[in-house]
Amino acid sequence: MTSKDRITLYYSPQTRATGARVLLEELGAPYDLHVLNMKAGEQRQPAYLAVNPLGKVPVVRHGEALVSEQVAIFIYLADLFPEAGLTPALDDPRRGPYLRWIAYYGSSFEPALIDHFMKREPAPPTQSPYSDYDSMLGALETQLAKGPYVLGERMTAADILWGVAFSWTMMFGLVPRKDVFAAYAARITSRSAFQRITAADAEMAAQHAAACGE
Repeated sequence: MTSKDRITLYYSPQTRATGARVLLEELGAPYDLHVLNMKAGEQRQPAYLAVNPLGKVPVVRHGEALVSEQVAIFIYLADLFPEAGLTPALDDPRRGPYLRWIAYYGSSFEPALIDHFMKREPAPPTQSPYSDYDSMLGALETQLAKGPYVLGERMTAADILWGVAFSWTMMFGLVPRKDVFAAYAARITSRSAFQRITAADAEMAAQHAAACGE
C-alpha cells in the first residue's frame, strides 16, 4: 500500500470511532487520524458535514473511497487487509455467519439498546427490526456461549466490534453484566491494541475537555 493509499480515520476519542481505531491497530494498517473535538462541536461544522452529513464518527477515507457507518467500515477494512486473518474469505463457509453477526450489531443491537435506554416501547414484533430487547440479547448470549469468539475458535473483525461494544455498554449499565458477556469482552479488552487505544483516548479526551475549559 502506497502512502497515498493510507487510511484516514475521522475520529473523536471515547466514541464509536474507538472500535474502528482498535481494528486498524489489529490489522496492522497504515492510518492517520483526522481528529474532531466533539466537545467543541467540530462534528457539526460545515467542513465535517460535507464528509458525513449526520455529523457522526467514525468515517474512513481510503483513496477515493469514503466509508461511513460502523458496520460498513469494519467489513471494508477487514476485507482490505485479508492477510491479517480477521475476515473469512468469500468462499469460506463462515463468511455468511460472519456477515450475519457483524450486521446484527447495527440492525438489531443498537436500535434495541436505544429503545431500552430511552424506556421506549418497541414496535410490534411484526414491525420491529429486532423483535424485542430480551430476544435480541438472548440470541447474542446463545451465540457467544459457544465461544470463545463469535465464530468459535477464530477471532474476526466482528469480535473487535462486539468486544468493544460490550465493554462500553456494560460499563454504563445498558447491558447486564452476565458472565458470558463479561468473559467475552475481557478477551478483547485485554489485548494490547485495545489497551493502547484506551490510554491514548483518555489523554486525548482530557486535552479536548481542557480546550473547552472543562
